[in-house]
Amino acid sequence: MASAAVSAVSASQGELTTRLRGFREVQRLAYACAEAVAAQLKPGVTEREAARMQREWLRERGVADWFHLPFAWFGDRTAFVGFRVPLQFFPTNRRLEAGMPFILDMAPVHQGFTADVGYSGCLGLNPVHDKLLADLEPHRELILREVRERRPLREIYEDVERLMTRQGYANRHRAYPFGVIAHKVGRVKERRWSPRLFGFGTQALKGLASDALHGHRDGWSPLWSPYTFSDHPPRPGLWAVEPHLGFRGTGAKFEEILVVTDSKDPEQSAFWLDDDLPHVRRWAEEKSA
Repeated sequence: MASAAVSAVSASQGELTTRLRGFREVQRLAYACAEAVAAQLKPGVTEREAARMQREWLRERGVADWFHLPFAWFGDRTAFVGFRVPLQFFPTNRRLEAGMPFILDMAPVHQGFTADVGYSGCLGLNPVHDKLLADLEPHRELILREVRERRPLREIYEDVERLMTRQGYANRHRAYPFGVIAHKVGRVKERRWSPRLFGFGTQALKGLASDALHGHRDGWSPLWSPYTFSDHPPRPGLWAVEPHLGFRGTGAKFEEILVVTDSKDPEQSAFWLDDDLPHVRRWAEEKSA
């Protein structure tokens, strides 16, 4: 996975566009799934049912492998309230209620390309949730700016956390394993059948493990965390980035792919894979309104 991801961002601009098309298409497919499932959610639906709806929607469109199977979190579980062990991330029988926030999170692999997306929504009106979504926008801007400045990942993580604190929120991506705000993704070798381990595709996990092994030897990590192993400049490749805000039992995040290259041109050294995504459109609509 490491070599494929790095080669995808070390080509000329024309070649780069072509090589990234597959990642953009599967990311758009995943977000289309999130919007389709969100539109079907109603009071009484459980997290497990919402996760199954995502799986079925994607399988009907040719997805047969996963970086991880879909998750769904409702209510205070969107802010990971009381989460202590990894098993608590898996979907439960929590039922959706009017005014309740939700997050849909899925990481399909399609035709060898990987995406990992997070979609935040709410069943009806919820001003707190609306405010959280709006306040995610400066995090997207901060992350891109500081990656282009080649700041160490650990420092960028700390700056994101400081911004959350100034906004009055808690950093909920600290609850993820290793406290990660992002991880690398790449190509996955297609197989007729790919086994899973605790909901994660073994082919994708092999790629991440390979990155971790090579990174440990060369002084970098495929996990973007607050710890010393992330105390290095951004590594060229594709990163699934997910800043996650929490406020009194309400959580919201986005997750999308950030492309990091070895270009000397600041604008080409890092860029979001796609700006035509639900949260970006929402921010643009709010500004125009």
